[in-house]
Amino acid sequence: MAELRHSSSLGSRAGSSPMKRDDTASPLIHDHQNITTDDDDGRSRHPFRDRDRTIWSYFPFFIDDPRVSQHNSRISLFLVVFIIIAGLISVLSILNRLNAPYLCKKDGIVLHCPRVKETTSLWENPLSATTSWKPCAERRDGISDVPPKNETSGYIFIHAEGGLNQQRIAICNAVAVAKILNATLILPVLKQDQIWKDQTKFEDIFDVDHFIDYLKDDVRIVRDIPDWFTDKSELFSSIRRTVKNIPKYAPAQFYIDNVLPRIKEKKIMALKPFVDRLGYDNVPQEINRLRCRVNYHALKFLPEIEQMADSLVSRMRNRTGSSNPYMYVILVSESLLSQVLSFDSYSTNKVLLHRALHLRFEKGMVGLSFCDFVGTREEKAKMAVYRKKEWPRRYKNGSHLWQLALQKRKEGRCPLEPGEVAVILRAMGYPKETQIYVASGQVYGGQNRMAPLRNMFPNLVTKEELAAKEELAGFRKHVTSLAALDFLVCLKSDVFVMTHGGNFAKLIIGARRYMGHRNKSIKPDKGLMSKSFGDPYMGWATFVEDVVVTHQTRTGLPEETFPNYDLWENPLTPCMCKA
Repeated sequence: MAELRHSSSLGSRAGSSPMKRDDTASPLIHDHQNITTDDDDGRSRHPFRDRDRTIWSYFPFFIDDPRVSQHNSRISLFLVVFIIIAGLISVLSILNRLNAPYLCKKDGIVLHCPRVKETTSLWENPLSATTSWKPCAERRDGISDVPPKNETSGYIFIHAEGGLNQQRIAICNAVAVAKILNATLILPVLKQDQIWKDQTKFEDIFDVDHFIDYLKDDVRIVRDIPDWFTDKSELFSSIRRTVKNIPKYAPAQFYIDNVLPRIKEKKIMALKPFVDRLGYDNVPQEINRLRCRVNYHALKFLPEIEQMADSLVSRMRNRTGSSNPYMYVILVSESLLSQVLSFDSYSTNKVLLHRALHLRFEKGMVGLSFCDFVGTREEKAKMAVYRKKEWPRRYKNGSHLWQLALQKRKEGRCPLEPGEVAVILRAMGYPKETQIYVASGQVYGGQNRMAPLRNMFPNLVTKEELAAKEELAGFRKHVTSLAALDFLVCLKSDVFVMTHGGNFAKLIIGARRYMGHRNKSIKPDKGLMSKSFGDPYMGWATFVEDVVVTHQTRTGLPEETFPNYDLWENPLTPCMCKA
């Protein structure tokens, strides 16, 4: 009975409900909505309260509740701060990517460039590549750090050797070395070259007054050896007056440690030889910027050369009766050649544009390359005699030359032949009607060697065909004057194509990059092309695809100037700024 009464009491107590109590309940009893239930494990639950909680209630530091531990509050605060910072970083990263300048990145030998929405053009690089960078090596007006005349270290004198463009590089380097040594530069002498055989003075090609005046705030330059130095023939002939142990691509510190003491002692010294005697990544960036200032701003051709070049460009554009772009080319597989010739009849693209081609296929270049080219036995025998005479140390007995020639062609170190150039241009999509200006000396093999190029591009001209003999007569006095005309016409062409390396092509590509990267400067991948030309089973469609894909990024696009990569072809890092 006792157990029954106890059970009944429990049931009665459990069945009583606070909802039925009087409204005048004791104030000591909690509000009727605060119903607390117990789980089996003794933990309390608040179902009605949980349903009405806001999102902020799940973050303990927003709740004014002393029961929430300080530890949990700190963790929650840290998480929120972390989320905010991560969000800001993500937003800034997106903005940086959107506002980042167009810049290609190199991964080994592969160049990766940003994707753009623009339609691919045969004649121009993407607009974003043009608007991302600007030249910044120009003269700093009003800012001069040239010491007084009597406080310089002394005088330096150089002979600029080689052809016009090798001489140009030597002049730029001479100004840079004078700056490093705090010395006065005597106007360089253009030395006769064994191949070019030209007696040209500085003033026969360049505007001396502009050269000296433009650099007056950087380096002191004088026109001639000072009068107090009476024995002028002693320069370059006396060991006491010549520094001959300068290594190639020497750092600035070498000149300070080894050349400067001798200049201070003798007061005037000649530097010989001076071809590539100053490095790129081992000199201060300001020195590299000064070299760009000399190359792109201080070294101007004479007005008559500039005017004649402008006339040639104008005639090139107006050959069809209207202003058109043009191409400049610097000078095959027979199966590919026959395929592209048969393709002519199906060409519907009638855009008439101007292209410049630098054709490096003169006898001297072919001989110096030690590469093998298609030709008769008689031609090859004559070339062997020529090489043995001009380069006896390299020729030796000639037995090793065949393997050397094969290796060089596989590595892409041989000049492209005119027929190979023609096939590559057609594969890129340039139509038969394209206007092409050819800059070249006397092509090895004559008209027979040029025939494939002329067959595929009939609108092929040289400066001799654009100008009358009388107009060019004044420029024939100096070979470098004619080279200067080619240089300027190439520089102003809509597309520039090189067929082999060399200072001419490097300087043109670098200048066109410095001018804004807009017009294409095509540098064919000769190694890959040699494999394609040597494949007898490759069809035209496959060849076209290979050419187009390979050369998408080989058009003079913005890319960093890498260490040991000379700034003449790519001046971006030291000489250009974000636009």
